Amino acid sequence: MTLHITGDEAADRLLTDDPLALLIGMLLDQQVAMETAFSGPLKIEQRVGSVDAATLSGYDPEAFVEVFRTPPAVHRYPGSMAGRVQSLCAALEQDWGGDAAALWTRDDPDGREVLRRLKALPGFGEQKARIFLALLGKQYGFTGEGWREASTPYGDEGTHRSVADITSPESLAKVREHKRAMKAQAKA
Repeated sequence: MTLHITGDEAADRLLTDDPLALLIGMLLDQQVAMETAFSGPLKIEQRVGSVDAATLSGYDPEAFVEVFRTPPAVHRYPGSMAGRVQSLCAALEQDWGGDAAALWTRDDPDGREVLRRLKALPGFGEQKARIFLALLGKQYGFTGEGWREASTPYGDEGTHRSVADITSPESLAKVREHKRAMKAQAKA
């Protein structure tokens, strides 16, 4: 399994190979293009030398903001998003031994439990947690019982609602179209 979210082979490989990178990408996925958000972990790794929860949570906060601010920026809001990544990594260190994959692997959890664990993370509300759970189930090999129901509507088969459904440039276009339609509907 290889993710195809960013259009950048190296960024997609990191997301595929490193669960923390994928979790950070999801955290960054707000108020920037999905490709920008999910390319962020590679930029962090290149600038810090690691995408490791202990390293990132312990990084000097001011220096970490500079990591985010350096062109091309990791995110359009470098200060707040650098802080959110550090908070996420600190929570993973404290509660999961720094192992992001433990959120969906430790004690063989079902979909509802993974959703609960995700929502307990800094920066993961209901919608973001459901989208990430759908991504785990649709593309990352998570098979916990009830994951589709717990991630509704993002886990629904045959949809193009979110990053969970991006597997190609064509599916990215369908997701963008769905998001445009939802914004237009909200304005009407």
